[in-house]
Amino acid sequence: MTNIHHAISYVELGVSDLAAAKAFYAAAFGWRFQDYGPDYSGIQGTADGDEVGGLNAQSAAGPGGALALLYSQDLDATLAAVEAAGGVVTVPPFDYPGGRRFHFSDPSGNVLGVFQPAGG
Repeated sequence: MTNIHHAISYVELGVSDLAAAKAFYAAAFGWRFQDYGPDYSGIQGTADGDEVGGLNAQSAAGPGGALALLYSQDLDATLAAVEAAGGVVTVPPFDYPGGRRFHFSDPSGNVLGVFQPAGG
């Protein structure tokens, strides 16, 4: 999958029951998943297993909400740009198995995330 700097690249769905959500999406759409612990499962959206989103039982968006994630080539520079533009960081940068990310709210209160994959 090709990521484009500052484009929406990944969408997380907040779920209240990870197992039930996985069962639903597998039955309804044939989605496959990669588990990353008890609260998170990546959605494999292509035949070669590229992830296009995730199911998150601890989502900042909450159950029933979606969290759009933007790709960044330089997470620290994007963080500075978000803050300079008036965005409010709601979750500071943190490491996860695939890289680093942070969440912010825009002037309307929409919460989005920005990620930078490990090694990139």
